[in-house]
Amino acid sequence: MLAATGYVGSRIKRREDPRLVTGNGNFTDDFTPAGTVYLHMLRSPHAHAKILSINTDAARGMTGVLAIITGEDLKKELAGPIPGVPYGTISTVPAYYPITHDRARFVGNIVAAVVADTRANARDAAEAVVVEYEVLPVVLDMEKAHKGEPTLVHDEMANNLCTEIELGNDVTEAFNTAAVTVEARFVNQRLVPNALENRVALAQYHQGDESVTLYVTSQNPHIIRTLLSGQIGVAEHKIRVIAPDVGGGFGSKIPAYAEEVIACIASKKVRKPVKWTETRSESFVATTHGRDNIDYIRMSATKDGKITGLDIIAYCNMGAYMSLLGPSVAVLCGVIVPGPYAIPNVHFKAICVYTNTTPTDAYRGAGRPEATYMLERTMNMMADKLGMDPMELRRKNFIQPDQFPYFNVVALNYDCGNYEPAMDKALEIFGYQEMRKTQEEARKQGRYIGIGQSTYVEVCGLGPGSGMTISRGYDCAVVRAELTGKVTVFTGVAPHGQGQETTFAQIVADQFSIPIEDVTIKHGDTEMTPYGMGTYGSRGTAVGGGALMLAIDTVKEKAKKIAAFQMEANEEDVVFEGGKFTVKGAGGGKSISFQEVCLKAYIDPKMAPVIEPGLEATRYFEPGNFVYPFGTHLAAVEIEAETGDVKILKYVCVDDCGNQLNPMLVEGQIHGGLAQGIGQALFEEAVYDSSGQLVSGTLMDYALPTAAELPTFTLDHTVTPTKVNPLGVKGIGEAGTIASTPVIVNAVMDALKHLGIKDIQMPLRPEKIWKALNGGSNSSNSAGAREAVVERHFGEDNK
Repeated sequence: MLAATGYVGSRIKRREDPRLVTGNGNFTDDFTPAGTVYLHMLRSPHAHAKILSINTDAARGMTGVLAIITGEDLKKELAGPIPGVPYGTISTVPAYYPITHDRARFVGNIVAAVVADTRANARDAAEAVVVEYEVLPVVLDMEKAHKGEPTLVHDEMANNLCTEIELGNDVTEAFNTAAVTVEARFVNQRLVPNALENRVALAQYHQGDESVTLYVTSQNPHIIRTLLSGQIGVAEHKIRVIAPDVGGGFGSKIPAYAEEVIACIASKKVRKPVKWTETRSESFVATTHGRDNIDYIRMSATKDGKITGLDIIAYCNMGAYMSLLGPSVAVLCGVIVPGPYAIPNVHFKAICVYTNTTPTDAYRGAGRPEATYMLERTMNMMADKLGMDPMELRRKNFIQPDQFPYFNVVALNYDCGNYEPAMDKALEIFGYQEMRKTQEEARKQGRYIGIGQSTYVEVCGLGPGSGMTISRGYDCAVVRAELTGKVTVFTGVAPHGQGQETTFAQIVADQFSIPIEDVTIKHGDTEMTPYGMGTYGSRGTAVGGGALMLAIDTVKEKAKKIAAFQMEANEEDVVFEGGKFTVKGAGGGKSISFQEVCLKAYIDPKMAPVIEPGLEATRYFEPGNFVYPFGTHLAAVEIEAETGDVKILKYVCVDDCGNQLNPMLVEGQIHGGLAQGIGQALFEEAVYDSSGQLVSGTLMDYALPTAAELPTFTLDHTVTPTKVNPLGVKGIGEAGTIASTPVIVNAVMDALKHLGIKDIQMPLRPEKIWKALNGGSNSSNSAGAREAVVERHFGEDNK
């Protein structure tokens, strides 16, 4: 287990930042090989339409045009469609071709691609392509899509059903005997990831050896290489994928995308490097979206507040096609839905549905924010019904430290946890009782102040092969001690903002007692790095860092053998400390530095018969379990009655991610997550009109939070190390997003509940709150009516 020493545990600034903030980063669009030509996509303006004809005659004769590719053209070159990972009851996956040839199924679906000598010429030629459409009825409402909607997104998928996923045990008895129940319907609205860097693909086909090089904005270059091989029909060992600096991903750069495939095939066709650069407008319709669930939930409890049952039916919008991990997001929601509570009876059913919208996939948190939101909102509703303080109800139902490892009934074995100290610290920092008094005084003055709570546990560090859907969950590291005593690490993870260039260097520097400047971290190039599963699901350090530690230990073992040879000592008498190998015991006093050992490893001829040259190790690490970060978030808000504006007065979070390698980076990850979670609670929403047009398709219409909308965050932590990996670390990149959405909504509803307002669906924009305050239709004021709708729904779906 890793111990904090000189670098590990210190607040070290990110080593990658100087090049990034000074404009010296190398992003995919920064690469333009000699002879590069440009690719432009012609996209469907209709959400659902039959393609009757495509006329490319005028476009082919335009200036600079090198090639025009239609769906029929591409099928002749294509080895396979865009892959999706099936899960649950699914038996058929509709083919998702990079360029559609029969029907457009969402606005932005590619119908043709143009290659030209300049971006402008490619765009102009694409506009000259004439497509004749027969516009078809659209399917947008996922509940209606599944319940008798005559229009099918895919003719072969009855009821527009992608798959059903069912987890947990029988909850019938829990609800039949319950003293108290609450029921609710929550909408977890669709979000657009909006990474700072749009997607880019630069493909170059090498005619000499029939190989392909693809520069791409990806979170998992090795997986992309494997998938690409199956799509373009080029052997994997002849494909090189390079993900250089990547400007954020949030899950949207996990999937295999159409544009990457088209760029590779186009490069082979025109015998030139082909570059496609996504515009921001394109990204709104072409890059996967996130969330988009409708969740029906009911909870049962005893009179004294012990939760006895949880029952959930979740509708999950897959969009028009199954993206790479689409149904897996629903799985991640289901497996963690009991949260940090000891609930003996839990049932979860996901109904994944196709609609005429942009495909959905993982978005920061991926299923865990959806689970935490519905659970934490329902906990507050239950507390209100029982007349208990929400924090008292949570404390009463926490899994206790002596219950770990704990099976959560649904699927997971939580390896460790200690939830009350995090809660107690948060309550103390927040001044919970004092804030309650402030709230009471404010109400007397006609002011609306509310306090929100969220206690969460998440599953991350996606790793154990037994817990993955189609692949093992390992990662890999190569540690090479150079002849001069410097160290180079080649890692299979693909950092794009997480900071592994810094944290991995901290680990190496400490373990070998060398300056951090002597460590270089290499990633993102499949020709240089070992096969790894990439960076998502907060796995980079928890899994990739585990592989790094194993490789370091292996290098140390060989270095110790070399040191013993050099000092003519028994290997078991040699210890490594402070950058030196020293002989202990009777032969004590002799020592040799790490740098000297490195030199001897490569050049000493005397070792030839005994020890092979070099000082390098490749190690794979596959954990036996996931990791389970947890924490408590508290917020206070005030609502301006005349406008419905929400002002966040105070935000406190206490998170536990095990050992912290770099507290500054931990705080940065939490800050980013909080911004995105609060953004969902108050601002962000992808909105389609009745014809399937995305009406929030620009940054003028899609409200991203800025610093002006966010408060000063007060962060603290507890430390409960995991034994799942050698570092004792858990993921932290998604925790802020998971916990912050329900805490803000709970705070707003706490401010309004004395007025009889029980729920407002996200995002809690000012006009929604104003309408609720003035008797409008955006709130659920009638608890009886709301629960009757939910009860009927459970009755229908449980037949």
